Amino acid sequence: MSTASASTDAEWIARTIELAVANVAAGGGPFGALIVRDGELLAEGQNRVTANLDPTAHAEVTAIRAACQAIGDFSLAGATLYTSCEPCPLCLSAALWARVDRVVFAADRDDAARGGFDDREFYELFARPRSEWDVTIDAVRPANAAAPFDAWLANAERTDY
Repeated sequence: MSTASASTDAEWIARTIELAVANVAAGGGPFGALIVRDGELLAEGQNRVTANLDPTAHAEVTAIRAACQAIGDFSLAGATLYTSCEPCPLCLSAALWARVDRVVFAADRDDAARGGFDDREFYELFARPRSEWDVTIDAVRPANAAAPFDAWLANAERTDY
């Protein structure tokens, strides 16, 4: 990484930390994120889980949602997700679905665990057989279970993603 890139990364990361600290002061969680593409800030996000009563409203997810709305596209190809903390599995999955090119974070999962946000269980969960999970995952597969995908594939007007 070039010195210029490291300097730019540090500036964007500083902003995520500012967002996270401000969100704590406003009664939210200690997380901030932003989406940048070609040196331009597309969107910022803060953790809104408790404020919005939405367990998926993590800072990274809110930034991804806002960036997609701002550019009018569900793909953030070419963009970087900057976040004040290492993304949890939910946020990392959202970043992958959004097709960001890069993720840069400040604090790590150990810092988050110290703050009471220990998502280590989620990282480890996917490596275990579903029979060992605390939540029951059952499949009910009627004869037409694949019908939505058949309809999707038959739709010439679909937008692939």
